[in-house]
Amino acid sequence: QVQLSESGGGLVQDGGSLRLSCAVSGRTEIAGIMGWFHQAPGKDREFVAAIRKSGDFTLYSDSVKGRFTISRDNAKNTLFLQMDSLKPEDTGVYYCAADQSRTSVISRITYAYDFWGQGTQVTVSA
Repeated sequence: QVQLSESGGGLVQDGGSLRLSCAVSGRTEIAGIMGWFHQAPGKDREFVAAIRKSGDFTLYSDSVKGRFTISRDNAKNTLFLQMDSLKPEDTGVYYCAADQSRTSVISRITYAYDFWGQGTQVTVSA
């Protein structure tokens, strides 16, 4: 199996930046497409961004496009999310996820991902 562990969350002011990391361990070779999801208080978990294993294709939600950048370092088994121009509505828990299906088609749907981390809290103050 694959274990995922997020870090890098915290408290930041409106307009600030954070960089989230997700360390991948276990059977790292089966972690294909990886993504980030956001769960605001009292709301469902929503897609933020995802990246193919090769890193040659990324997909973003409209709400973060141009502000967030997803990347991965397969040699270090780590996924990243650079978050710039943060807004109060970005507040919530951020989860990383991995798909083991070997598909090249990125999904925005939570159940398409097989492994999940515990999440890291991001709070953006107005």
